[in-house]
Amino acid sequence: MILARVVGTVVSSHKPREMDGIAFLLIEKIDPVTMKGKGDYVVAMDSVGAGLNEIVFYASGSSARFTPTTDGKPTDCSIIAIVDFIEKNGAFTYRKDKAED
Repeated sequence: MILARVVGTVVSSHKPREMDGIAFLLIEKIDPVTMKGKGDYVVAMDSVGAGLNEIVFYASGSSARFTPTTDGKPTDCSIIAIVDFIEKNGAFTYRKDKAED
């Protein structure tokens, strides 16, 4: 699993019918200590209802298809969790309840 921040959405009106209703989100990989973006972006299917600026875990490769939302869908990147906090060496580097929007 990889940490990322939701930075936008991607809309596609021409796709397989079985993908209708699934949100595509633009996510940026982050450094979990500084919380800064790495400038490395991925489009992911959202299986958890993530929102703009939220910190998420995503799975890639064949593991991305192991959610009820993505089962049998042609994806190699899925958001699988929304992060509540990140702690390193006893100190919080991120807390959702303290995050600025």
